[in-house]
Amino acid sequence: MRVEERPDPTEAFRFGTLIDCMITEPEKVDFFKRTCDGQDYTQEEFETAQEMKKAFFRDPLCEQLVKGAEFQKVMSKENEPFIYGHAIFRLSVRCKWDFWLPSFKWGGDIKSTTATTLRQFEEAIDFFDYDRQRAWYMNIAGSRQDILIGISKKNFKVFKVPIRRGDKLHQRGEEKYHELAWKWYQLFGDMKSFEVKKEAVHA
Repeated sequence: MRVEERPDPTEAFRFGTLIDCMITEPEKVDFFKRTCDGQDYTQEEFETAQEMKKAFFRDPLCEQLVKGAEFQKVMSKENEPFIYGHAIFRLSVRCKWDFWLPSFKWGGDIKSTTATTLRQFEEAIDFFDYDRQRAWYMNIAGSRQDILIGISKKNFKVFKVPIRRGDKLHQRGEEKYHELAWKWYQLFGDMKSFEVKKEAVHA
C-alpha cells in the first residue's frame, strides 16, 4: 500500500464507530438526526454504513457469528505480565470486544475498510496494527482463536481473516503490543518494579 493510498486513521476510526454501532449497538444510532454516539454524520456516510450493515448480515458466517454473541463486552486483568527484550514488567489491562461468543470462548472485531480485495485488507491489518489489537484481546481473554471481519465501503465486500494462537498474525501482534506496552511502562509505570530475565543476568 503506497503512502498516498493510506486513509486517514482518525477518519477511519470515526466512520468505524458508525458501522460498529449499527451492527452491535443500534440503540446509539439516531437515523433521523444522522448521529451516532454523539457524533454527526452526513447522509452519504449513513447510506454507506447501512449498505455495509446489509452486506455483513448477508454473509452466512457473519450472521451466524453474531447469533448469541455478547456485544461490546469488556474484559480486564490485573498485573498482566509482559516481556520486552530482557525486561519483565506487569500492567493492568482492559479490552472491549465488538462481539464475544461465550459458548466458544472467542470473539472478533468488525472493521470498515477502503480495501476492495482480501489482499488489500490484509495489508490494512498491518498498517493499522489490527494484529496488535487482536493479539492483545486474545491474550486477555485466553482465547485460542479470533476473527477480523472487514467490510468494504467501496464495493461492500466482506473479508474474513481468522487468527489462531501462535500463527503469524498472532505472533506479529504480540511483538507489537509488548513493544508498545514497554514504551507506556517507561513513561507511566513504576520502573523500580520491573524484573530482568534470568538468562540475561547469566549471559
